[in-house]
Amino acid sequence: MASKFLTLRAPLSIPRPVTCSRQNFPTVSTSSCCSTVEDPSLWRSKKQTQLSPLIFSKNSDSIRSVTVRSSLTFPIISPQDQWGTWTALFATGAFGIWSEKTKIGSALSGALVSTLVGLAASNLGIISCEAPAYSVVLNFLLPLAVPLLLFRADLRRVIQSTGALLMAFLIGSVATTIGTVVAFLMVPMRSLGQDSWKIAAALMGRHIGGAVNYVAISEALGVSRSVLAAGLAADNVICAVYFTTLFALASKIPPEDSTSANDTGMNEQPEPGSKPPVLLTATALAVSFAICKAGIFLTKYFGIQGGSLPAITAIVVILATAFPKQFSLLAPAGETMAMILMQVFFTVVGASGNIGNVMNTAPSIFMFALVQIAVHLAVILGLGKLFRFDLKLLLIASNANVGGPTTACGMATAKGWSSLVVPGILAGIFGIAIATFLGIVFGVTVLKFM
Repeated sequence: MASKFLTLRAPLSIPRPVTCSRQNFPTVSTSSCCSTVEDPSLWRSKKQTQLSPLIFSKNSDSIRSVTVRSSLTFPIISPQDQWGTWTALFATGAFGIWSEKTKIGSALSGALVSTLVGLAASNLGIISCEAPAYSVVLNFLLPLAVPLLLFRADLRRVIQSTGALLMAFLIGSVATTIGTVVAFLMVPMRSLGQDSWKIAAALMGRHIGGAVNYVAISEALGVSRSVLAAGLAADNVICAVYFTTLFALASKIPPEDSTSANDTGMNEQPEPGSKPPVLLTATALAVSFAICKAGIFLTKYFGIQGGSLPAITAIVVILATAFPKQFSLLAPAGETMAMILMQVFFTVVGASGNIGNVMNTAPSIFMFALVQIAVHLAVILGLGKLFRFDLKLLLIASNANVGGPTTACGMATAKGWSSLVVPGILAGIFGIAIATFLGIVFGVTVLKFM
């Protein structure tokens, strides 16, 4: 009977401890600069008996590992590296400003150069496509630049000083609106989805006022970051071709014989001993910060989504019209700082973009802007001839529409049309003051339902 209950026990064998080294212990490194690749043929199939990680073949050479080391980490400037990121942004902005002194840079514009350099830097892994510094630029520095740009926006002086040029400018604004409708019908940009009518409205504001209106409308309507960058890049290329065309049309118009008295008003500087430039600069910054605070407070109080830039624009235009003498003293310092801040903003727009998205998105926006500008130029020249406007008046008005006060002033100065320098600047400032509101209203009421 005892044999029935006999239990056979296999002798218990205790495995000998194995000392593991780099040669026989599989390790996986997750360091950014070091990764270990194991030979997969050395691991047994799941259908076979699984071994404990501590039990391996006695052959110490049976497990091999290959270590790959990278000498670089991308992006080279980490998004958390605040000093490095800000250095890159301001250096690129300074390079964009400098590039306008070269033939290529003057043809492309400093804004496009800064955008393209920022786009290349982020896609090559030099800077990050997202960083806390970018939010600071978009949420603080960009709104701060708007009042600094518009300290000269005295609407009473615009109406009194521009005369016939203001009428030509208004015709150009109508021409831009007609061009927007025609371009949207011919190039509907359906691949952009809901961004199609929004970017069309933003480009309409861009070609009545300037780049700051383009950004303000895009923010108010909620244009995606990639589409905003693609639109800016495509439009800047079109503008480069457009300005070349304007100068070609103006090639046979001679310069004026004498300098007009109108050329002195906008270039008045404070007397050397009256107020130091440092004080004017500090005052301009303080006033701009106060205007931004008031605009953002009003939009939050009334619950207007994305309305901070339009509100800031409205406040500074009202104040510049009510207190023209005080604000005109701040204008030179304000415009200098605004130019720097806008170049930094263009760098951020480029750095936030993806080359693949831009290449896929830009062609349709490029064709839209091409048709829009072509119709604008045809309509303003046609209506101007019908109403017997001088050709140089129409060219400066069109330049103020599409390029803004800076390019209008530059063209009038380069061609020797001194009597149109001040009116061109004032017309361009007037465009910046009204374009944001025109673009938003026209987009929401017309383009959205086309």
